[in-house]
Amino acid sequence: MNKVRKLEEALNGVHDGMSVMIGGFLAVGTPLALVDELVKRQVKELTVIANDTAMPERGIGKLIVNRQVKKAIVSHIGTNPETGKQLLAGELEVELTPQGTLAEKIRAGGSGLGGVLTPTGVGTIVEEGKQKIKVNNRDYLLELPLRSDVALIYAHKADKAGNLVFRRSARNFNPVMAMAADLVVALVGEVVEVGAIDPDEVMVPGIVVDYIVAEQGGMD
Repeated sequence: MNKVRKLEEALNGVHDGMSVMIGGFLAVGTPLALVDELVKRQVKELTVIANDTAMPERGIGKLIVNRQVKKAIVSHIGTNPETGKQLLAGELEVELTPQGTLAEKIRAGGSGLGGVLTPTGVGTIVEEGKQKIKVNNRDYLLELPLRSDVALIYAHKADKAGNLVFRRSARNFNPVMAMAADLVVALVGEVVEVGAIDPDEVMVPGIVVDYIVAEQGGMD
């Protein structure tokens, strides 16, 4: 099955009010062309799940500046002053989650787990409203799994069946997000024929990827 689509077609399933996971770390490994298309389409009221909100002029930051995000579930917002501005003005809800915990919550969502136990945040504001479980006389927080309607990810290479290979820092959140969404769209630096990728190199199987968009110049 050929999953290669034009940019405009691949994002036809993304609508106002959806939850969207977006891969990357400070826009490195972020599918920039996919995010830019959301900005162009003015898709609004989004819940964005990502490591961060990048910078105002790049990646997820553009969605923030354009006021298309109602809630951001991220590990930090320090590199985007606009995020903090909207938060303080009551215009944007921000749920801060420790970075490792965020990655594990997404992994749990993609693996069908009921959650993960972590000592991170015990005794701090992070534990408010969360169940605390004692294991071997140590307190842990039960962090619930995260899934989303859509995942927008970036991969270094894909075959036409959607099998993905990631490279270097683009391995950050992209692989786990690909497993934790109902609709997965991948921007890829190179598309090859089925069989051209050694099965041992595949990091995300094509069965969980809905569409791939070929675009040179994506960050990896």
